[in-house]
Order: sequence, then structure tokens, then C-alpha cells
Amino acid sequence: MATNPDTPPDPTDPPTDPEVAEDGLLADEESLDLAPGDRGRRQLWLYLLSLPFWLGLVFGPTVVLPALLSGGAAETVEAMTPTIIAVGGAVGVGGAALASFRLGSDIEERLRMVLICYSVPFWTVVMWYSYTQQMPRGQYAVAFLGGILGLYVLSELDEPLIERDWVETGLLVVSGLISLGTSGYLFLNYQQVAIDTVGRATEPQIAMAFAFTLAIIYLTWRSFGITFLAVVLVGIGYGLAGPQMPGALAHGGLSPSRILRILVVSVDGFYGFLTRLVAAWIALFLLYAGLLKAYGAFDLILRLAVRSAKYVDSGIAQTAVISSAVIGSVNGSQTANAGMTGSFTIPLMKKNGIKPETAGGIEAVASTAGQVLPPVMGAGAFIMAQLISGATYVDVIISGLIPAAVLVVSIAMAVHYVAAAQIDDPEMDGLIGDTMATQTVLLEAVKYGVPLVILIYVLGVLQYTVMTAALYTVISMIAFGIGIPQIQALLDGESNREAFVGTLEQTVDGFREGVLVVAPVTIILAAINGVVDILMATGVPTAISLTLLDLSGGIAIIAFMLAMIICIILGLGMPTTAAYTVVALLVAPTLINQFAVPEFAGHFFVFYAAILAGLTPPIATCVAVTCGISGGGFWGSCKEALRISAPLFVLPFAFAYHPELVSGTFDYASLSAGLLAMLGSLAIIHGINYQFAFGRGQTYGLRVAFFAAGVVAMVHPMQAVQVGALAGVLALYVLQTVIGRANPLGTLRGAVGTLSGRKR
Repeated sequence: MATNPDTPPDPTDPPTDPEVAEDGLLADEESLDLAPGDRGRRQLWLYLLSLPFWLGLVFGPTVVLPALLSGGAAETVEAMTPTIIAVGGAVGVGGAALASFRLGSDIEERLRMVLICYSVPFWTVVMWYSYTQQMPRGQYAVAFLGGILGLYVLSELDEPLIERDWVETGLLVVSGLISLGTSGYLFLNYQQVAIDTVGRATEPQIAMAFAFTLAIIYLTWRSFGITFLAVVLVGIGYGLAGPQMPGALAHGGLSPSRILRILVVSVDGFYGFLTRLVAAWIALFLLYAGLLKAYGAFDLILRLAVRSAKYVDSGIAQTAVISSAVIGSVNGSQTANAGMTGSFTIPLMKKNGIKPETAGGIEAVASTAGQVLPPVMGAGAFIMAQLISGATYVDVIISGLIPAAVLVVSIAMAVHYVAAAQIDDPEMDGLIGDTMATQTVLLEAVKYGVPLVILIYVLGVLQYTVMTAALYTVISMIAFGIGIPQIQALLDGESNREAFVGTLEQTVDGFREGVLVVAPVTIILAAINGVVDILMATGVPTAISLTLLDLSGGIAIIAFMLAMIICIILGLGMPTTAAYTVVALLVAPTLINQFAVPEFAGHFFVFYAAILAGLTPPIATCVAVTCGISGGGFWGSCKEALRISAPLFVLPFAFAYHPELVSGTFDYASLSAGLLAMLGSLAIIHGINYQFAFGRGQTYGLRVAFFAAGVVAMVHPMQAVQVGALAGVLALYVLQTVIGRANPLGTLRGAVGTLSGRKR
């Protein structure tokens, strides 16, 4: 079930009992939750048989038979393919529903079975399109959106049905039927609505578009709450109320019928380029994330994080940072990631003595940091590659390496400062249960590492498309996810048959996990696409440019500060991809065109600024989730998060004044700028978080001095001034160290004598 970021998770969800650690942090769970006895075996056979059925139905008549046949036989198969798929699909869908009804014991189990059974054909079609591309991408995106909305409704129906909430049930069912009906109509009539009659619509089409718009609004509210619903409604309202808007924001206004044509009938709007991007690129990466979770990759990530973090006093907190950042990189939503990884990292930190507010702040920042880590960057990298002219996906992830390094190092240092003094047991004894054998660790590393290497090789060396690279990555993940356990079973003398069946279970469950991850992302991006298309039709980017110029008076630093505030406001409550898309289309053009910020720097500015909404009070949705889990106060958690993430608020300005940071090249200019930015960020962290042994006045003075010098070192356009600021930081550090000694003058004389070569 999707998580509404406006509603923090129940604090009782995570294992808060300190005595529950006998099974360790990473206790295994059965992936499919099968029924006991013979009924469970039949459920398993239903899942396993669905794999060859759908693979054969989709790939057989479209790929395999045309390759084996020739001449008239191939033409006959091609002509019969739509009928074969339609009839087979109806049999498969109906048979899965009937079997789920007979084999399930209650509503929740039956809906879960149907969702698993329908996830298999959904992902089969996604992989089929990535391999063949045998239809226009827009038409495929229509089918994709209809399918994922139907699956989302199935995933949400259990709770209202169990609670007999017939209003909620009716709204979900009606929304699902409208989504499937509208998408089906547009799919079958794609040539007519998208090309032949574009710009025109009949009254029945307008009525259909109105119903589908209401369905999207409802599903958006259900997925992301009132905050984002307000964004959608304000966007549509702005399109209608143009003549009544003040000043530069005024426009001629769009009629209701034109708005509905833009949103639905023209196969743009909700079905526009963002939906096509999700369908063709992002979906397979989110399936990859679902497979990683089903195959147990998060278990390995946490084990490696715990092992590597044992070497520092803040190890337990660093474990949370590493695991949350790695998992968050492929998650696509900082709030969702905070809820997922925070459910075990926060109780883990609290159990070892870290305060609830500190634990919540650390997890919130770690989940946010994951959104900017290459190679996925919370799925934002794919959208950025589409929006920057002439840029490839590889260009984007290479450009993101230096700022990501700056961010990770500064956050690790900040977490060490705030957490080390609070931790009771730095060794983390007994936190992960049984120790994993070295042989198993190596096999697990191969299982998860080879698909990642394939992704990097196919993208970076072979220069294939992102869609092809994602397909190869998913296929290799399935192959290694099934194959490596066979080797493990052989080495351990266990049953290969049981290992094979178990990995097939995990594969099917990975398909289900992929649907649960991709559905909310698709819904919000579809809604954002509709709002963006309306705003583009009104000319609002030009209005924002004029307003920024007017308010800033043409002064760059003021414009950059205003742009950051706008990005934070526009990013409230949104996942990474949606937040970045909005600000990239509305704010980035102003920075690029009016203030001569290079294109990559402008997009990275708004990208980093937009994700700050999850940490910025008074909304701070990511912090709201983590403090809901930790039980700490909201404002205290916000304070801790801001202390740890302070350089993140300065880094976008460094992009504007030092675009070489995100140039994608590794020369003296970029590396020196990166080093200066990193040292400046560490100065900021030290000034804010170090426990100075002075009075209040001296402490505040040193904090301000370190912070100001760090900001100058990160942002100032002249490198000589940056170096001078770092020299000031060094002087402050020496002063702080000397004055903190029992005999400061003697220490200083000794240091001077040593430097001059004189013996005492």
C-alpha cells in the first residue's frame, strides 16, 4: 500500500523493544506469505506458472515465431497476433482472478494474489516494449499508465473493503474503471486522437477527459495527501483564472474544454513526456529496485554498512547514512525512503543511545542525500538527461559525481559530530544476528554487483540507450538472482530444487514490489505533467523570469536566493522526480537565460534546491516521517536535520558561481573547485556541530566565524578569496585548539619553537 507522506508512519511499526534483537536486525521474512499446507502449494504453482504463460503469450507471436518462420507463415502469424494476444490475455486475466478467488481465504489474501498475478504480465509488457519498441512510445505510455493505475487501485482496495468503507471502496473502483476505460479508448484510437484530430475533441471525449481528470486528482490525493493535491488544483485553477491574476502572472485564460484537451484527449498532459519517460526508462529501474529488495540486497547492504562502520565511534549512525543513501538512490522519494529504511535504522540508533530527535534528523538527511547519488539520483538523472539539450544520461551522472562526493563527506562528518558522543556501544555487538560466511558474502556481492557493472558498461562503454541498459540490467539481475543461489546450494550440499523454487518466489515477489514502487511515482509524475503542460500553455515561465528579474533588480545573488526559496516551496511534498521536473521547467530557464548560468549548473541548482523541501520547516515532510518513527519532537528533529545538512543549502550557490563543479570533466578547475567546496562544507559542519569548550559568547562567535568562512570558501567566485577563507578556517582551528588547552600560552610557544627549529 502506498504511503501518504502527509501521514507519518505509526511509531509502533518498527521493532522498538530492545530485547527483540535475538533474531538480529536483518531477520529474514518469507517473500510471498503463502497460505499453509496444500493451499499454499497451489498458490505457489499459480504464481510460478504465470511466468511462462505470459512470457510465451507476449514474446511468442511477436518475437519468437516471426524469427523462426518466413514468407506466408510469418505474415499469417503477424496478422493473427492481435487476436492471439487479446484472447490469451483475457483468458490469463480471468483465470488469475478466478484462481485467486478460489485459493484465497479472505479479501486481503485474494487481492494480494491478484496483484501478484497481474504484476507478471504488466512487467512482461514493459520488458517486451523495451526489447522490441513495436509501437509508438506515446501509445505504449497510454497502456502503461492505464495498467499501473489499475494495479495501484488493486493494491489499495484491501483496507477499505476490510473496514467496510463503501465510499472509499466505490471511489477506488470507479477511479480504476475510469482509468482503464479512458486509457483503453486512447490506446485503441491513438492514431486518431494523437495525430488525425489533434486539437479537436467531441463532447463525449470531453466528458471522458473530465472523469479521468477527477480520477487522477483523487488518486493523487490518496497517494500524496493534501499538500500535493493543492499543487495540482492550483495549477488547473491558474489556467482557468488567467485574466484575474495580478501583474506579470496574468494571461488570457484557458477554457475548461481546452484544459481537458491538454490534460487527456491530445494524449499529452497526464499521458505526456514524463509518463512516457517513466514507462520507457524509469519503470525498469524501479523494477530493478523491487528485485533487489526481493532478492535480499538490502540485507547485504546493511551487513556491509555495519561492518565498514565499526571502525569509527559513530559507526551505528554511519550505518544508517550508508544504507539509507544507497537504498534512497534508487527509491525516487526521500519521504518513502525515510519510512522504509527508517523503520529499522531509527530504532537501531535509539537502542544504542542516540536521542530520538538526533536519530530522526540523521535518517531524514541520509534519505535526502540518497536522492543526489549517481548513477540513479532518485530517478532524477533520467529526466535531467531529457531536459538538458544535447546531454546524455552518462553526462548527467558524471556531472553529479563531484557534488555528491562533497555532500557525502560533509554529512558523514556531521553525523560523527552529533552521534559519537551519544552512542553507548560503538562496536554494535549482535545487531545483525548470525555472521554471514565469507563465501556467502562473495557470492552475494557477485549476485548484486555484476548487474550493476553491466549497467555501467552498457551505458558508459557501449553507449546504448538507457532503456536498453535498464532491460539488460533487469534481465541480468533475474539471471544472477536465480543462478547464484543454485551455486550456493550446490556448495552447501542443499537441495537445488528448493533453491530454484525459492528464487522464483522472490522473482515474482520482486515484480509485485516493483509495482508498489512505480505506482506512486507514475501517478505523481502524470499529475505533474498535466500541471506543467497547463502552465506552459499560459506562459508562466516567462512570468516567473520577469518577476525574478524585477524582485532581484538584476543582482545575481538575490535572484539565486529567491530562486532557491521558490524551488523549496514548489518542492513541498513531492518525490524527487516531480519536484525536479517542476522547478526545471519553471525556474531553471530564468537562471540560464537571464543570469547566464550554464545549463548543467542551472539544472543542478534547482535539483539540489528542490529536494531541500523535505528538510525545511515548517513542512519538512521527510522529517515528519522520521520523527513519527522515532517519537521525537518535530522541531527538535528539524533542528538536528538542519545542523547535519547545512552545506546542502549552500552547495547550489556553488554550482552557480563555480559551474565547473558539474561540468562533467575532471581537470584542475573542476577538481580544485570540488576540493575547496568540500573543505568549505567541512568548515561549516565543524562550526555548527563541534562542542567548543568555551563560554557562550566565544562559542557563538567561533560558530559564526567558521560558518561564514566556510560559505565564502564554497561560493565566492574568486579562487584566491576561497583559499584565503580556508586559511582563516585553519587559523580559527589552531586558535580553538590552543585556547582549549590548560596552558594555552605554553602550548603556543612550544608550537612556535618547534616550527622555528629551536630546542626548548
